[in-house]
Formats: sequence, C-alpha cells, structure tokens
Amino acid sequence: MDLQGSFHVYDTTLRDGAQQEGLNLSVGDKLAIARQLDGFGVGFIEGGWPGANPKDTEFFRRAQTELDLKHAKLAAFGSTRRAGIKAADDPMIAALRDSGASVVTLVAKSHDRHVELALRTTLEENLAMVRDTVAHLTAEGQRVFLDAEHFFDGYRANRDYALEVLRTAFAAGAEVAALCDTNGGMLPTWLSDVVHDVVETTGVRVGIHCHNDTGCAVANTLAAVDAGATHVQGTINGYGERTGNADLIAVVANLQLKLGRQVLPEGLLQDATRTAHAIAEVTNFPPATRQPYVGASAFTHKAGLHASAIKVDPDLYQHMDPIGVGNDMRLLVSDMAGRASIELKGRELGYELTDRELVTRITDRVKEREAAGYTFEAADASFELLLLEEVEGKRPTYFDLESWRVISQDDGSTEATVKLHAEGERYVVTREGNGPVNALDQALRAAIVLAYPVVEKFELIDYKVRLFDDGHGTDAKTRVLIETSDGQTSWVTVGVGENVIEASWEALVDGLTFGLWRVAGQ
Repeated sequence: MDLQGSFHVYDTTLRDGAQQEGLNLSVGDKLAIARQLDGFGVGFIEGGWPGANPKDTEFFRRAQTELDLKHAKLAAFGSTRRAGIKAADDPMIAALRDSGASVVTLVAKSHDRHVELALRTTLEENLAMVRDTVAHLTAEGQRVFLDAEHFFDGYRANRDYALEVLRTAFAAGAEVAALCDTNGGMLPTWLSDVVHDVVETTGVRVGIHCHNDTGCAVANTLAAVDAGATHVQGTINGYGERTGNADLIAVVANLQLKLGRQVLPEGLLQDATRTAHAIAEVTNFPPATRQPYVGASAFTHKAGLHASAIKVDPDLYQHMDPIGVGNDMRLLVSDMAGRASIELKGRELGYELTDRELVTRITDRVKEREAAGYTFEAADASFELLLLEEVEGKRPTYFDLESWRVISQDDGSTEATVKLHAEGERYVVTREGNGPVNALDQALRAAIVLAYPVVEKFELIDYKVRLFDDGHGTDAKTRVLIETSDGQTSWVTVGVGENVIEASWEALVDGLTFGLWRVAGQ
C-alpha cells in the first residue's frame, strides 16, 4: 500500500498534540511515540519544529540513527521565510533543510488580517514568502506540504486572497495544501462547502487539519474527505491545545470501517486500542473511557435489556465487532443487571453459568450488595470473588485475620498493627504510613508477604473514595475502590463501610486475596 501516495494519513501528535496543557514530552518520549505511530501504519509523522527549540532539533538529530520507520515518513514543521530576506539565508529554513526529514510542512498565513497584523507585512510579500520557501526547499530535494493557517476564517474574510495563497504554494511545488480550521469554529456543512469550492476552483491537492472547539473535529475531517480532501491530519487520542485536535484513530476507523476506504496497511487498524493506550502511557494522559472505538467503555453494556439482546446477537446493541479496532466487549454487573448480564459476565470471566437457580442466586446477591452501597461495574475482581463463592461454595482464603488497629498521633504520624494467621503461622506486624489507609496497607502486605513472597510484586496503583447516603454528612457510608497491580495486569476491588478505614480494609483484603488466587491458578 502506498501510504505516501493517493491518500495521506498524517499524524501531528508530536507537534500539535504536544501543545496540550500539561503535556510535556522528552526527546525519548517522542521517539517512543514515533515508533508506536509507525507500527500503527500512519503515512507521515510530524516530529516537531527543528530550530524553534532545542528539544525538537535534538529529536530530528537522534531520529536519523534511532528510528527505523517501516511505514511512515518523518515530517519537519516550520514556517515560511521571514519578510525581507531570501529563503536560503533564513536560519529557520536552514534548520528545516538540515533536519534529515524528507518532508517539510510549512505553515503559512492565508488570512489577510493575520498577514497584516501578525506578520506585519503586505499581502504581496506574504505570497512571495510562500513562493520562495516552497521553491527553495523543493529545489533542495524535500517534499513540501503547506498548512494554510486560519484558512476557513481567511476564506470568509477574503476568499480570493485565501485561494491565491494555495495556488502560489502549489505552483511553487507544494504537493498538498492542508486547510486548517485553526480556531476550531467550523461545522461540517460549512466546511464541506468551502473544501468543495477549493477543490473545484484551484485544482490543488487538498488536506484538512481540524481542531475540536465545536466538538466536530472528526466530523469536519470526514466532511472534508467527502468534499475531495485526500490528506487528513490529526493526533492520537485527540491531544492538542484548548479542546484538542481531530482524533486520528476515530478518523481512520470511520474512513476504513464505515466508508470502506483502506487508509492503513491491512490488519493494522486492529492495533488501534493498543496503540492509543501505549501512547497514553508515554504522555501520562490516559484516553477517555468513553472515547470512540478505543475507550474502555466503547463496547460496554450495563442494562439488563441490552445484555439479554446481546446474548442473542452482540450486533443488536453494537455498531461493530470491537475486534476490528482491538477492543473488547464488556458487561457491567450492576443493580440493573438481569440474568442474561450475569451469564454473559460469567462467560467473559471463564464460567459457563448454565444452572438457572445459581444464576438467579448470583443476580439477587449482586442486587442486594449494590443496594447496600457496593458497585461491581468497575470492580471485576470483587465480582469474581463473589462468583467463586457462589459457584464453588466458598470464597478463596489465604489468611485468617485476628485483628487490626490504626493509631494516629497529634503530630500527624500514623501506625497500623495487623495480626493474622497464614500457612500455619501467626504474624504480628506494625508499620507506619502516610495516613491510616497507607499504614494499614503497609502492615497487611508486610504480614502476608512472610507467608506468600509473591505479594512483594503487588502494588496499590489507584484509590478512589466516595461518600453516599443522600442527606447524610459526616455519618454517611463510604465506598472505596482500590486498583492493585502485579506489574503486568491490574484488578479492582470494592469495599463499603461506616468509615473510610473500614471500607479501605475490605477492599485491600479483597485485592490481595484476588491476586493470590490468580497466582495459585496459574
């Protein structure tokens, strides 16, 4: 497949996505993300702006020896030459030449007011800046794409000039003119009309770059393709300043799965979910759970009516098979769950629940527990322990608690003491911690690890507290969700109590119990 030919998938996560508030990427981070993007099969990776900051210059230097791209071409981003000097003499243009990138994406002003007020030059000089820079870089052997900044606002203000910027770049050798909805204010029908006019009037190859300020970045991108654009830009997980850019995964998934356009190499779209989450690990900005296609909740079902239908045919309540993007269908167990939900959830966990009386008993118990404040929607491990208790007649037990206590001093120090029996031995352990819950966690693990060394690998990685009981204040019941990891996978348990310590203790014990049960079953 010619990824750099008839249709371009162009990723700008490393440059425009990195403009997101709080998102800071090291050079090593950018190299790691570039490898993920190449594995996903995008045609172009915009690496940054060499010469504008040392980090991006260093990225392009290291990319020449540390990146072995199989699918993508690396693109360097930069601006046209400054007013009044030759492109060959502009040090920022030299940085683009020396970047080692085979593609240069030039941002140019296409809005007349931006030319006059931001660049402080004439409309004629701006056209000359575009012409000279494109011609210079193409003469040096680089492919040039144009990002027409603020194009749609410029088109509305002065259509003739906005189009002339595109014609000038194309005549000088630019391969693509990407129309940028820089302020993100367009709607699909508006944008489609403009793109259609550009294609029909200028004859240039059109691309699209959308921001999400109206919530329409993906829809606008698809509208542009329908109107004739053959180059799409976006970022993984929709990263970007303000409300973000078009989510490139949603764009390519819609193009390929809904519109039948093969825009990635065969089979690579099925890596979408893994790619989104792998890049999120690097950025430390996890994808939204409700993110289309790749979010944890994208193919999740809760209501009993839905589950009953899915048991007959999953397509009745799903727009596609989630395997197409590497995701999974999930069933949530809640007080809305019916027997079908429990059966399907059991099957998901590896249990064939064919006994009608057993399923009814489990369903009733789930509803009873949720009425008491428990939630199993996000606590699969606690649900599986409940399931084991009902299916096998007993709950997995690896230790017997004798007692626990927590003491908090006026100076802020906290210590917890845990007494328990495990593997025929009695253990008494005291540990200090950062607050009562942390002290309890430390003491419990320190005691159990003496009998089960594998617990050394277990780590509490997330902790959530919620008060419930409407109309109550400090005496309200407390629910705690705890996520535990063994370094490879993680699981979530829930605890409910009259106070946060009691609820946390239950969730901590369940978390260690489930982890030991998993190890015993391997």
